[in-house]
Amino acid sequence: MPEIKTQEALRSAFLQHQAVIGSRLGIENSNNCSILVCGGTGCHASEGEAIVAEFQRLAALHKKEKIVEATISGCFGFCEKGPIVKVFPENVFYVQVKKSDVEEIFEKHILKGEIVQRLLYVDPATKLKIETSEEIPFYKRQQRVALRNCGLINPEVIEEYIATKGYQALAKILSETKPEEVIAEMEASGLRGRGGAGFLTSKKWAYARGYHNEEKFVICNADEGDPGAFMDRSIMEGDSHSVIEGMIIAGYAIGAHQGYVYIRAEYPLAVQRLETAIQQARAYGFLGKNILQSGFDFDIAVRLGAGAFVCGEETALINSLEGKRGEPRTKPPFPAESGLWNKPTIVNNVETLANIPAIFQHGSEWFNQIGTDTSKGTKVFALAGKINNVGLVEVPMGTTLREIIFDIGGGIKNGAQFKAAQTGGPSGGCIPAQYLDTPIDYESLASIGSMMGSGGMIIMDEHDCMVNLARFYLEFIVEESCGRCAPCRLGNKRMLEILTRITDGLGCAEDLKELQSLAEIIMDTSLCGLGQSSPNPVLSTLKYFMDEYEAHIFDKSCPAGSCTKLLHYDIVPEKCIGCTACARNCPVNCISGSVKQVHTIDQSKCIKCGACQTRCKFGAVIRH
Repeated sequence: MPEIKTQEALRSAFLQHQAVIGSRLGIENSNNCSILVCGGTGCHASEGEAIVAEFQRLAALHKKEKIVEATISGCFGFCEKGPIVKVFPENVFYVQVKKSDVEEIFEKHILKGEIVQRLLYVDPATKLKIETSEEIPFYKRQQRVALRNCGLINPEVIEEYIATKGYQALAKILSETKPEEVIAEMEASGLRGRGGAGFLTSKKWAYARGYHNEEKFVICNADEGDPGAFMDRSIMEGDSHSVIEGMIIAGYAIGAHQGYVYIRAEYPLAVQRLETAIQQARAYGFLGKNILQSGFDFDIAVRLGAGAFVCGEETALINSLEGKRGEPRTKPPFPAESGLWNKPTIVNNVETLANIPAIFQHGSEWFNQIGTDTSKGTKVFALAGKINNVGLVEVPMGTTLREIIFDIGGGIKNGAQFKAAQTGGPSGGCIPAQYLDTPIDYESLASIGSMMGSGGMIIMDEHDCMVNLARFYLEFIVEESCGRCAPCRLGNKRMLEILTRITDGLGCAEDLKELQSLAEIIMDTSLCGLGQSSPNPVLSTLKYFMDEYEAHIFDKSCPAGSCTKLLHYDIVPEKCIGCTACARNCPVNCISGSVKQVHTIDQSKCIKCGACQTRCKFGAVIRH
């Protein structure tokens, strides 16, 4: 692998794969065939590697290795339809491909130019088959910046990143731009931190640059721990080089020469591809001493986190990097003044860093024009829950919840009614249907009791109990609290106990007042952002779904039919034919009745397992 010491050599490396990338982007014609197979974690677990190997085997068998290239790519985002295969130059988009489908694709499409119709995406609304991803509603409203290379390049081949103009922004900065000008350009872009707080990236950099110290550090926070969130993991798996380039630029701007990526060990594929990318960047001369003969030195090391949610908070992360217990520090001083080993340190999350090379490639004005007045650029969301199109989406700030959920996400599964969207992870709030037209930006979400967070978005339907959901998130927070401050350690524990009582049917009217009071105290007195925002799921559900709390407390019922201890199973006499299927399958023998006679359920013995309802073929068993 050649070392790149000059911009001319960088240009040469760019030309190596320009034709391939140009073909995939549709800007260059090519007689060669390029096959990309989704290599994100989901598709990796669903034969993705085996599909690539099968294409390569068939290419060798037909002596087409020189004109047919099959390789992995990063996550395409449309996880609901994976594994995904794209064939260029036609840009045909095949969904839910199995290894057994590869031979048909090769024989028909690659050799004969015939598209395999049965593997195309079918639009649920029109029932029409769609050949290219650009025409699929899931992609039409997206604008990819942070995810620009995911699903376009092989993340394990640095030349493909270079062919997308990768590292050119770095080369230009090191040769033409002063550190203060880099920070000014960042300020003009308006980029805010994508880790959740939304602090202006340029301000953080300016503070760190302003502190004079021989040693400074850049940390990439890849400790993504929100339930249902997989944005940062997918960027690391699909485009680690953009994060590396962003870190080098950040290091140059603040005067740091060492960077660390703190990534949770539960992301083995992301870790592997990140380490590969770092080795390649170092071998090419983008990391190490005298980068591109500029006199600037910078290197990156990887550190694995043990999966503590609190280590997503920057000072807890820094403590963990130092080998200490992962718990937050009192602020001030902020890390920009005294961070890692008490040196000036900036902590940016993965998505923030992935945006930086694009900003310097296209200019701050280009980025500033995307989004809203106060929230610039795009945001990546992980859509999960009761939604048809589970996956990763990237949209301009200001896009409404309705557009994300119904236009991109394809609406609610099984035709159910939308109930709420939970944004911001365990620290976020639940947004009801009345706010579906709320634009997604930092201020708008905060005004309705939620938050942007890192980008998790879990969708709930009419069958989800909001009281039980609040209990679930409090259970997570209690488990993940570092325990350093009493409000978080004890207050959240008390709130969890109250919510558990309510979902068990043992709640009382005083519980509602106590929940509200505890939540406000915890928010006002907790040490770090984790504790301060932990009551959000409770407060938002109390505000928007008080009727469900009251039903649990006063009627001893769960309107969503979700809380097991509040469920009742009954047999409708008019529908029961006495087949005995329910009785025969009851694990506790609480159903009685003779053959061809109406059966009954002994409620004192029923464990609410639902086996009777599942086995009844006549709809005689009802749950309420």
